[in-house]
Amino acid sequence: MKIAFLGAGALGCAIGSALTEGGHETWLVDRFAAHVEAMRRDGLQVDDASGSRRVTVRATTNPGEVGPVDLVIVLVKSFHTDSAMRGALDLVGPDTLVLSLQNGLGHEDVLSEIVGRERVLAGKTYVGGVLKAPGHIQSGVSGKLTIVGELDGRVTDRVRAIAVAFNASGLTTTVSDNILGTMWDKLLINVATGAITGITGLTYGQLYAEPTMKATALAAIGEAMAAAQAAGIHLSMTHAEQAWTMAAEGLSPAFKTSMLQSLEKGSVTEIDFINGAVVRWGERLGVPTPVNSTLVACIKGIERAMTDRQKEGATA
Repeated sequence: MKIAFLGAGALGCAIGSALTEGGHETWLVDRFAAHVEAMRRDGLQVDDASGSRRVTVRATTNPGEVGPVDLVIVLVKSFHTDSAMRGALDLVGPDTLVLSLQNGLGHEDVLSEIVGRERVLAGKTYVGGVLKAPGHIQSGVSGKLTIVGELDGRVTDRVRAIAVAFNASGLTTTVSDNILGTMWDKLLINVATGAITGITGLTYGQLYAEPTMKATALAAIGEAMAAAQAAGIHLSMTHAEQAWTMAAEGLSPAFKTSMLQSLEKGSVTEIDFINGAVVRWGERLGVPTPVNSTLVACIKGIERAMTDRQKEGATA
């Protein structure tokens, strides 16, 4: 397959390098020029459980250099989805499919408005990655599941073909006939910890040692589960406690959520596609979401203060 990653951060590079080594024409498209230049010059350095190696990858900042592909995998930050896809229409030919592997809910609607819903697939991945330096990643692919599916739950040849390509490249992948349920399951885990740690600055170890944090997390998860139930979504979890427990599985006490990492780096968060998605679904379906609304408001306040400080610093 000819595959383009729209967003080639740690996760895009981890999956993209595996597909490259699997023999697919894989392009890593990213606006981070120093990262792209390093990959073009030296290849991508991949550190994983088996050691360190350099993978010769195709990387560019210009989608026009790539041309139409079989599959676009979208891995940009949630709030860049619209602008990134509109700027990458050179990747889309008559038969191109577009697959979001982003965290949260709502990306498929954004992508559908741009390329048409008939092209859009959804997925979730538990592959991990850390960008250590431009052109250098820590990759966590082995044993990490990726799930893909059609938005309407059909199991089609086109989604099976993607799973075959992924599996043949060492990426453990299954096809789901309930991808929306899978996405909500992952959302519950993000709702459990992301905003709370972003507001408090707590690591996972600190978060799970503080009983008052658990009560708030369970309330936020409960609201999300009620919204999913009202939407007719089939979840794998029946109790909020399950999402709270699953959120910490396999993570060290020093681990920081991506929401906290974003704020510590001075970046805005993906709150609108996580707790914000719960609030939107709640409004649409008449499900009260006061805890998630409060968490969103607090994160928005922190972001506002942060951006104001950055502006003041720039003009000082």
